Amino acid sequence: VYLHLSNSGPLGFLQLLYTPTAMIIAQTILITPIIAALSRQVLEDLHAEYDEQFRSMSLKKSAIMQALIWDGRYALLTVALAGFGRAIAEVGAVIIVGGNIAHLTRIMTTAIALETSKGNLPLAVALGIVLLIIIPGDRTAGGLDKSMQQSQKKALTSTIGPHDDGEGLW
Repeated sequence: VYLHLSNSGPLGFLQLLYTPTAMIIAQTILITPIIAALSRQVLEDLHAEYDEQFRSMSLKKSAIMQALIWDGRYALLTVALAGFGRAIAEVGAVIIVGGNIAHLTRIMTTAIALETSKGNLPLAVALGIVLLIIIPGDRTAGGLDKSMQQSQKKALTSTIGPHDDGEGLW
């Protein structure tokens, strides 16, 4: 990413290096494969589980996708939270393309790294504690996934029966 965004790189004319936009690009490139792979796995598992039922009802692909996304919404929320957790924990790429410039491209994780390297451990520890307070909220939302997913699976299975044409769902 750095090489593409540097002045001598193919995107150098955009002058994005050491900007928040460059940081967003770097983080997007880092989390996209994770989110894509986990989302695909969630939807593939659900499709394998409901495939026979979908075929027996002769549903269109759009209705199948709608049902899969609806049934997997809590698991997909967990996928989004995993991507968010990966993005918020990233320090290296953000420092490289963002430059860790005060009041412009400095984020909490880069500030912790900077303060630790300067020897200002009390501030680094305080920032770390704040980050540790924020992250459980992120993880708690994902932790609710299992119980909600089980109740939704029961509801979907009881709603889409072998004699149902699927019209009443959406």
